[in-house]
Parts: sequence; structure tokens; C-alpha cells
Amino acid sequence: MAKAAANQGGLNMKQVFTAKTVDEAKALAAEEFGVSAEKIAFTVLEEPKKTLFGMKGEAKVEAEYEMSKPEIAADYIVTVMRCMGYDPTVEISEIEGGSLLEIKGDGVEGIIGRRGETLDSLQYLASLVANRNDRNYYRIATDCCGFRDKRKVQLEELAGKMVAKAKRTGRTVALEPMNPYERRIIHAAVSQIENASSRSVGEEPYRKVLITCNDPDRPRYSHRNGDYKGGRNGNRRNGRRREDFKARSLDITSSFEKDYKKPKPEDEMGSTGLYSKIEF
Repeated sequence: MAKAAANQGGLNMKQVFTAKTVDEAKALAAEEFGVSAEKIAFTVLEEPKKTLFGMKGEAKVEAEYEMSKPEIAADYIVTVMRCMGYDPTVEISEIEGGSLLEIKGDGVEGIIGRRGETLDSLQYLASLVANRNDRNYYRIATDCCGFRDKRKVQLEELAGKMVAKAKRTGRTVALEPMNPYERRIIHAAVSQIENASSRSVGEEPYRKVLITCNDPDRPRYSHRNGDYKGGRNGNRRNGRRREDFKARSLDITSSFEKDYKKPKPEDEMGSTGLYSKIEF
């Protein structure tokens, strides 16, 4: 097994390999570390000695390889998924503030889970493993079979439908609890729609988005009692003025400027990953 030591860049791995020749020892190191020999720093400790009868002794080489944080995360994902019966490969690409780990292989879509919950959990754990030896946080994002893009489209469509519902009924619409990444997609989609605003309420993991119509002058029909509500002159039924509707438990008066541009800290994250910095 390789001897590993933490440093700021990732995980520094050292091990001494012995073989008949130096080249064979280097090949063993490359196989053990799972990278090409060009990425490994070698120090030749001993070489076989030439004699009249050929080579005597063995070659001893110290190999040192610094495993980057995305490589640590990818190695963890592969190990976990193999224990689950999968045989995945992980492709690493750079994104803003970190790396995206694309999980590929036959049948690996089974790791996604309901609405990406299993994939999210795997991403969270991989991020913990990658950052455990360094206080400087490095963002790890995971994807599988293009799930993130598909989910983004679904959430944007959902935001449009919920805005339409809020405008039709004149009531604030509450979505089901979502993680910060998905809430951010909803907020961004709502911000592009006229006379609509959104905000997040509640505590994790039950924090959810509320969508509000910002057009109080538009009349709306109530199916419950058959009259029109809203409008500049207030609500009327049988010639009598009625008080404007007020939610008993929800504050729906907050503006876009207050509720979206200044959200909770967990909503203020870049678009490259699911979780913000993990404070230990």
C-alpha cells in the first residue's frame, strides 16, 4: 500500500517499489497509483549491479505522486459504486471553482435515484472526502447520464407553471422542499418572468420556495364563492366592499429586491455545484 501524506494540493502518496529493473519498478508504481508514469516523481534508491554473470540484485525505486482533490473524489466514487455492484468510470473536467465528475458506464443511471437524491448524497460524501485534509474548500460536482441538465429544464418548466398558477389564483404558491442548487434554478427562472417574485423560507432540509404574483390590480376569480377579488377598488360581493385577502401564516408582501437578490447564505452559490463550502 502507498504511504499517503496530506498537503494543501491534495494527497501526497509515496511508496517504494522493488523489481528486477528500474523500468519494471516504475511500471509497478504507475499501476498501483492508477496514473501514467509521467505523472509520478521517481527516486532510484538502488540499481541492480552488473557482474560477469549478468545483473545481480534488484532495483528499488521511491515513487511519489500527488493525488489532486478531484482525483480523490473520483477514486472514492468508483470505490463506493463498485461496492454497490456498478463498474463505473469517472471523467473529470474543470468548472468554475472546482471540478465536474461525470459518472459513466453500463447501468450507472441507477445511481441517480429519485430526483437525483442518491447522486446528490454521493456528491456530498465525495466532497467531504476530497476536502477533509485541507481547509481550502474545493468544489466537487457530480453528474450522471446528463441528469443535471435534464433536471434544470424540468425545474424551469415547473417555475413557469407555478408562476402561472400564482397569477391565476392571486395566491402565493409553495413548492416542495428542495436543495440549494434546485432552489437557485427556480429563483433564476422566476426572475425572468414579469410581475412574479420568489423567496425561500424554512430551515434545511425542509427549506422551500414561495412564488408570488406582484400584480395586485389584476382581478381574479374565486371558484369558492363565485365572486371576483382584487383590483384597485377592493373586493366586492353583492355591492359590499370586502377586505383584501391576507395570508394568516405567510408573509407575501416581500419584493423581488428583498427576497431574491438578498437570499439566505445557502442560496448564494455559484452555478457549478450543489453544495457551498462545508464548515468543519
